[in-house]
Amino acid sequence: MSVRPYRDIQRRRSRRIHVGRVPVGDGAPITVQTMTNTPTADVAATVAQIRRAEEAGADIVRVSCPDADSSAALKQIVPQVSVPIVADIHFHYRRAIEAAENGAACLRINPGNIGSADRVREVVQAAKDHGCSMRIGVNAGSLEKHLLEKYGEPCPEAMVESALHHARILEDNDFHEFKISVKASDVFLAVAAYQGLAEACDYPLHLGITEAGAQRSGTVKSSVGMGMLLWAGIGDTIRVSLSAQPEEEVRVGFDILKSLNLRHRGVNVISCPSCARQQFDVIENVRLLEERLAHITTPMTVSVIGCVVNGPGEARETDIGITGGGNGTHMVYIAGQPHHRLKNASVVDHMVELIETKAAEIEAEMAAAATAAE
Repeated sequence: MSVRPYRDIQRRRSRRIHVGRVPVGDGAPITVQTMTNTPTADVAATVAQIRRAEEAGADIVRVSCPDADSSAALKQIVPQVSVPIVADIHFHYRRAIEAAENGAACLRINPGNIGSADRVREVVQAAKDHGCSMRIGVNAGSLEKHLLEKYGEPCPEAMVESALHHARILEDNDFHEFKISVKASDVFLAVAAYQGLAEACDYPLHLGITEAGAQRSGTVKSSVGMGMLLWAGIGDTIRVSLSAQPEEEVRVGFDILKSLNLRHRGVNVISCPSCARQQFDVIENVRLLEERLAHITTPMTVSVIGCVVNGPGEARETDIGITGGGNGTHMVYIAGQPHHRLKNASVVDHMVELIETKAAEIEAEMAAAATAAE
């Protein structure tokens, strides 16, 4: 029996679309999204929140446009940020047209919910005229009445049927620059719906466990649900839905992708949970370390292990590592090899200095390689 290499995730083949300058699908890097929670018409607050999400690494940010003031605000918001903006539209076709005219890179919309065929054509034409893509966003909590009557309750089959119905509307209008999501707050329902949709079409898929909850519980639910799908190769862009600030959603999203070796950004800290064998306060040192390394975007792996039981083995697989030793003397590893000892000094200060130096070296090497390639 042949066994697939255990680290080899074979991604589902899909079409490629673009959200502004960001490619989605067809092997492009899996992008991380979030959504603002400020009143969109409050331009200053919304821009500030988007910029914090950008600093955390967001590739795409969505804003809600429930009224004319919100869609009008996009004209001021979009020029002040770097990431492409998705306009979240529900029912109001005029808001979709206004958002496209005012700089949105993508419209989150269900075409079957915005009225007549003429209105759909108007929205599609606005998207074509202004280079907008779309996301069909099916949600278990807002399925069409006839589907609830047909199936009796939200179920994977109903969600897939809804998604394909909306997709056909866009296809009938000769519009194919769209991605699809089938979100649910129930992990089993969401995973089954995405699995069914992945088999039924080749459009790129936007993953999410909707209304996942507070930061800790929502992170767990999102990691379980999206982790299953991503491991199976399903998913081209993700949004972690937390009752938390947008930048926290972005950080969790990247952590999910990093754990599956699908995306690399910043320092990946491998640390032990600590026990009576620890030779320094692992928990506090790791907390401070992650806080002080938040500004580094260079991909790097660092191990912080409190004793020599697993420390040397973990350090062999990391760029920089430290293992607790007796009498306040700890071993520091560089590129997997013992390098020097650290005695009676700040673990955090020393590690930050090493990591920042290594990040600068990596960035210089990457710049040199890029120059040589030109």
